[in-house]
Amino acid sequence: MMNVYCEISAVQDTKGSSKSFPKHETRHLSEHKNIARCARFSPDGKFVATGSADTSIKLFEISKIKQMMLPDSKEGPVRPVIRTFYDHVQPINDLDFHPQSTVLISGAKDNTIKFFDFSKATAKRAFRVIQDTHNVRSVSFHPSGDFLLAGTDHPIAHLYDVNTFQCYLSANTPEIGVNGAINQVRYSSTGGMYVTASKDGAIRLWDGVSASCVRAIADAHGTAEATSACFTKDQRFVLSCGKDSAVKLWEIGTGRLVKQYLGATHTQFRCQAVFNDTEEFVLSIDEPSNEIVIWDALTADKVAKWPSNHIGAPRWIEHSPTEAAFISCGTDRSVRFWKENL
Repeated sequence: MMNVYCEISAVQDTKGSSKSFPKHETRHLSEHKNIARCARFSPDGKFVATGSADTSIKLFEISKIKQMMLPDSKEGPVRPVIRTFYDHVQPINDLDFHPQSTVLISGAKDNTIKFFDFSKATAKRAFRVIQDTHNVRSVSFHPSGDFLLAGTDHPIAHLYDVNTFQCYLSANTPEIGVNGAINQVRYSSTGGMYVTASKDGAIRLWDGVSASCVRAIADAHGTAEATSACFTKDQRFVLSCGKDSAVKLWEIGTGRLVKQYLGATHTQFRCQAVFNDTEEFVLSIDEPSNEIVIWDALTADKVAKWPSNHIGAPRWIEHSPTEAAFISCGTDRSVRFWKENL
C-alpha cells in the first residue's frame, strides 16, 4: 500500500497588523485528459466538481478526499471521484450546483447548459439540456434554484427559468460595445443582484428582479479583460480580477474602489480571485512564478505565496464555502485539494 505524503507549504512574509494564513497541506486528486479549466463547490461544501477541455466533468466527495489524505488509510486506496459525466462535445467553461437538490449544471463551448443528477450512480448523461445561441462561458444558479444565469459571448447575461427553460433578456440594457463577452456571472447571496465580469474590462451590477444594469464600472480593469467577479456574503462589495494583474474590491452602493490586492501577475488565463470561507483572506494566482498568492482582505497585505505544485500555472482556484479548503486545477490537467493543517 502506498503511503500518502502531503506537501506542506510554509507561510512567508507575514506582516504585523495582518492575519497570518494558516499552513495548508495539498494533495493531487485526479487527472483529466486535457486542461482542467474550472471547479465549483456545492453550497454545503460536501462536493466539488471540475470541468475540463476534454469535455468531461468529475465530481468529488469531500469526505472521501479527506479520508484519502489521512496518513494511514486502512481500507486501501480511497477513490474521491464519485461520478464522471460525459455529455458535452466541447470544453467545459463553468459549473454550478443547485442550491437545494443533487443537480449539477455545466456551461460549455458547445453552446449548451447541461443538467446532471448526481444522486444516480449510473447516470453519465444529462437529464436536461438548454440550447443557447452562444458559447456558454459562465453559469450561476439563483439561490431559489428556480432561475439560472448564463454568461455567454453575448454581452448581456441570459436569464433562464429552470422549470420552463424560457429565456429572458433585459429590456433596458446599456450600450455595450463589440467586446462585451461575459467571462463570469455570479448571483449575490439573496439573488437580489448579479454581477458580470466582461472581456471589455467592465464589471457590471444588475438588478436580480428587473435584470436591468444598475451600475457599470466601465474600466474596472482598464482595457484588460475582467476575468472574475463575486459578491461578499453581505452583498456590499464585489471582488474582481483582471488580466491587468489586479484584484480589486468595489463598494456596490457607490462603485468606489475600496481595496487593491497587488503583487500577483495574471495576464494570460481567465484567472480567478476568491475569498476564503470567512472572507478574511483573498486568494489568486501568480502565473509567472506558478504560485498561489494570499492577501489579508482588510489590510490588502500579501501574507503568503505558495508553490502551486502544478506544472505550469493553475487555471482556476475555488475555495470551499464552509471550511479552510480550496481546489486548484490547471494546464497540467491535474486537480489538487488544499486544506488547513490541523
